[in-house]
Amino acid sequence: MSETFDAIIVGGGHAGVEASLALARLGFNTCLVTSDPARIAEMSCNPAIGGLAKGHLVKEIDALGGEMALAADATAIQFRRLNTRRGPAVRASRVQSDMDRYRDRMVEVVHSCPNMTVVSGMVEEILFENGRVSGVGIEGGQSLHTANVILTTGTFLRGLLFTGLSTTHGGRAGDRAAEKLSDSLLRLGLTLGRLKTGTTPRLIKDSIDFSVCEEQPGDRIVVPFSRRSAGLPLPQQSCYITYTNERTHAAIRAGLDRSPLYTGNIVGRGPRYCPSIEDKIVRFADKERHQIFLEPESLERDWIYPNGLPTSLAEDTQLAMLHSIKGLEECRVARYGYAVEYDFVKPTQLYPTLECKAVPGLYCAGQINGTSGYEEAAAQGLLAGLNVACKLRGRPEIILRRDQAYAGVLIDDLTTLGTEEPYRMFTSRAEFRLLLREDNAWYRLAEIGHEVGLVPESEIEAVRAEMRLIESEIERARSVSIPSSDALEKLFASRGIETSRPGYTRENLLKRPELEAADLSEIDPEFSSLPETVREQVELELKYEGYIKRQKDAAARLIELEELRIPKDFDYRSVGGMSREVLEKLETLRPATIGQATRISGVTPAAVSLVIIALTRRRNRP
Repeated sequence: MSETFDAIIVGGGHAGVEASLALARLGFNTCLVTSDPARIAEMSCNPAIGGLAKGHLVKEIDALGGEMALAADATAIQFRRLNTRRGPAVRASRVQSDMDRYRDRMVEVVHSCPNMTVVSGMVEEILFENGRVSGVGIEGGQSLHTANVILTTGTFLRGLLFTGLSTTHGGRAGDRAAEKLSDSLLRLGLTLGRLKTGTTPRLIKDSIDFSVCEEQPGDRIVVPFSRRSAGLPLPQQSCYITYTNERTHAAIRAGLDRSPLYTGNIVGRGPRYCPSIEDKIVRFADKERHQIFLEPESLERDWIYPNGLPTSLAEDTQLAMLHSIKGLEECRVARYGYAVEYDFVKPTQLYPTLECKAVPGLYCAGQINGTSGYEEAAAQGLLAGLNVACKLRGRPEIILRRDQAYAGVLIDDLTTLGTEEPYRMFTSRAEFRLLLREDNAWYRLAEIGHEVGLVPESEIEAVRAEMRLIESEIERARSVSIPSSDALEKLFASRGIETSRPGYTRENLLKRPELEAADLSEIDPEFSSLPETVREQVELELKYEGYIKRQKDAAARLIELEELRIPKDFDYRSVGGMSREVLEKLETLRPATIGQATRISGVTPAAVSLVIIALTRRRNRP
């Protein structure tokens, strides 16, 4: 079979789903090639969506018109808001998902999407003609043709699975590895690296003694990820907490002689912030215990995910380790943990659009770029799909700035700095994190989603109306007076606030660190009548006004640098005055903007100034 498409997406994981849905929904003839169409958007590791910084990404995906937030809400079996006692920049949402329902829902959404063709197969080659991508070759001799390919291969490129001294080929448990595609990428001139990740053993629910563990219920009041969701339809479940102990650590140390991490069998670097339990025991030998979260994977399937125990130890060592933990003394194992080692594309070879610099028409998104996590993958997939759509329409590409979105921080970090270990998003990576809160994702990004065509007119009008109301209420808060009253005096007394004036404005009250919007609602009926999202935004914008202004001023300076575009064919050797090291970095990384150039390690301010001067002269030539 030989067919032609507007775009072909290789891989049916979280990145591939968002990329293919975006293109198909925008009317493009789209093909998704996956090794198993029944396992689209499989949650291969933990049964959760969101978390610190990751929740921000999910909200941003939703604001741009993506699918992940809707799927997370529809399949959530526990909702929790994290860091509620800390500042608004680091508050985040997380849901435990029913893994089976999440996958099944995404399978249905993809297969029922107009303009979508799903092909079962293993891609072995990227076809390349006349200086650009021309399609893909599939195992068995089939070829599919397109000028735009998005690779979202996850952990499948030459994937190896490790449990103790046992090694098998595979992208994950139950799936074959993509053995030949890496060779095709190497022939195209791309540089590949090697990374490692891992997953935990899965435990049989009725073999666990939850009565001796600490129960962790979800939040009583839930706020869905998506503003398009009516709520969370499934019954909510509890998780449970237990801990490792010295017997656990002794069992792990006794099995290190058969650990692929310590025998040299695994050469790829693993995630720094989510290491294997054996790595934790060695690196943090002074810690007496490590926390383990026992998380349900499904309402029907009786598997429990022991979050905190990723491992590639031998099976007998895993069992000894598990049986030493409180509540798990009699546990039975449904599937043992394992590590996965796989190839990835060094992401500095990509433009911020996620298109390969050396291979026009080839885009990469997700773990193939060195990231970890479903959310990071989905965000990249959506933006890769949107940029292919913009190219097909002849419209400007979409590159989100660092002050505009966590997705912008993610892609800028990857394409500018690269990574030598699985990249995980944290709030600390964003220098403008007070501007990039979860609660304002739609206000930041919905206009982009609408402009590209994924956010409908009715939704953008609702967002615009909400933003106008927030702005007017912020101004009103500066003048609306709250006179002294028994209710106000009682509120002050409960918070330890001394009264010193006969009246206050809403602004005076909301700026106090001891008070929140909910407190003002109790004594101000007019404020209480406003929508909760509006009250929250008014409070945050006023309470953190000074900090927000400083970040906006700093962002404005960054925007000036980001607007100074560097042509793809710019000749750095014609600039003069730069060291060989700086010249090599600029020629290799080919920054898209002056702002990106400033963030390249080793590129000095003096060198950036020289490039700016050269660009100015180039523009002023007749």
